[in-house]
Amino acid sequence: MAECEKSSDVRQTSNLDREHPNLSELLDRGWKTFEDVDSTHEVLSSNNVQIRVKRGIGMLEEASRMAAQLDLFSRNEDLEEIATVDLKYLLLPALLGALTMKQTSRDKRLEIVQTARVYFMDFLRRCKDYNISQFKLPLSADEDTSGSDRTSENGPSAAKSSPHSSDLVIMAAQRQAKIERYRQKKELEARLLDARRVVDSGQADDEASRNFYLLNIRKWITASLDEIDTIDQELEILKNMGVLKQSATNWPAQPARPPMKPFILTKDAVQAQVFGAGYPSLPTMTVDDWYEQHRKHGALPDQGIPRRAVVEDDTDAKEREEKEKEEKAENDDDETLLKARNWDDWKDTHRRGYGNRHNMG
Repeated sequence: MAECEKSSDVRQTSNLDREHPNLSELLDRGWKTFEDVDSTHEVLSSNNVQIRVKRGIGMLEEASRMAAQLDLFSRNEDLEEIATVDLKYLLLPALLGALTMKQTSRDKRLEIVQTARVYFMDFLRRCKDYNISQFKLPLSADEDTSGSDRTSENGPSAAKSSPHSSDLVIMAAQRQAKIERYRQKKELEARLLDARRVVDSGQADDEASRNFYLLNIRKWITASLDEIDTIDQELEILKNMGVLKQSATNWPAQPARPPMKPFILTKDAVQAQVFGAGYPSLPTMTVDDWYEQHRKHGALPDQGIPRRAVVEDDTDAKEREEKEKEEKAENDDDETLLKARNWDDWKDTHRRGYGNRHNMG
């Protein structure tokens, strides 16, 4: 009996542990949820993926509340004073921001990106306080350019407030910073693969585990900086869209036009005048009638005689004329010989072209 009661107590304790996981389990589950959603081949806006996103956000939010109650981090501490097992909890706001950006609700898009930016900024400020990596902290949404000391550390933001800096210089600096972050990201990913193998093998000592978590934090620093750049661009677009929608609602309403009265053509004559036959005029005679009419008046160019036959007749006439000339020359015709001699004599006394006064003024 006592053994049964003892086993039931164990089952109740395990059920309570499943219902109320500890801080480490919440972080690990939320982290694993993000990796699954980030690498899934399903459509991000699908119901299955969005349920997992919301579940992961809930677990990470609960873990953040528990970490705040335990007061794990303080600005008065150095990085070396943080215990190795507590380093991974620095990633909570970064993971929350990344999962928040996975939400696809169009109606709440502005709220989503603003919330994600707050998470990323919280993560970057904490990393800046512990001096985990050298980077320039972006300007927060509610900070003025003449505000705190962090504002003066900003490269692009500070350059915007300077009247002597040009937009091209700012854009070049931002591009160079992105290239440097991309290079650092690739280098960190290669080092993380080796560190993850050691941790997953279960043989990692405190130094190897600490190195693994610090590499993850530095990787998320570069990712958060890129996400904030993207969010700032999207915020600008969303705010402009909001202004356009607001101005559209303020436009004066167009007066309603009275409906047009339908009309029906009932008479054939009126209908023919409006629609016509579909072409300019109706035919009045057939093709044969037209040809016969033109043939009677002699208006046809060949009168039915093929052009080829006319050409052949002209050729035959020229051949006959040449043949007659040859025959007269062969028969020594007096008239032909006299004409030839006179032509030869005339050519002897007159040069070529004599008497041709055409077009010579």
